[in-house]
Amino acid sequence: MEHYENQSNSNLDLAQFDDAFETAEVEEREFETVPDGKYQVNVDRVELTRAQTSGNPMLKWTLRIIAPTHKGRLLWRNNVMASNENIKWLKQDLYTCGLQLQKLSDLPGHLEQLLNIKLEVTKRTRGENENIYFNRRIVMADDAGAPDAAMDDMIPF
Repeated sequence: MEHYENQSNSNLDLAQFDDAFETAEVEEREFETVPDGKYQVNVDRVELTRAQTSGNPMLKWTLRIIAPTHKGRLLWRNNVMASNENIKWLKQDLYTCGLQLQKLSDLPGHLEQLLNIKLEVTKRTRGENENIYFNRRIVMADDAGAPDAAMDDMIPF
């Protein structure tokens, strides 16, 4: 049985907004999925959390598309940490972003360094599973421009 406590906000009177709420129009926001392909993205958010089904530790990436199409749309990549193979993928993703750690336990103190990194990614769908692969880090000519150069060999900061 679910229960929701609303004691702290019980003195809020929302009746003053009833007319505006009744007449407010609702936009239909049905987005088609971003098609498979290569995209340039900006790392908008990274978060250490737990996978909902397994409870395993997970690094959750929120990626905003900046080019060539579907600008502004979001993609997500989750690095679940459950096996040696998962850890290998995570380490590769971190290295692609220029973050080289000695120990995985150091990751929480370095999450901020992953923000606002520009990447080229590939989105692939197999059945119902969508996967995002980090191809390489990219350097932008300016914040709104096209890719200036691709960095295959990572240069440390």
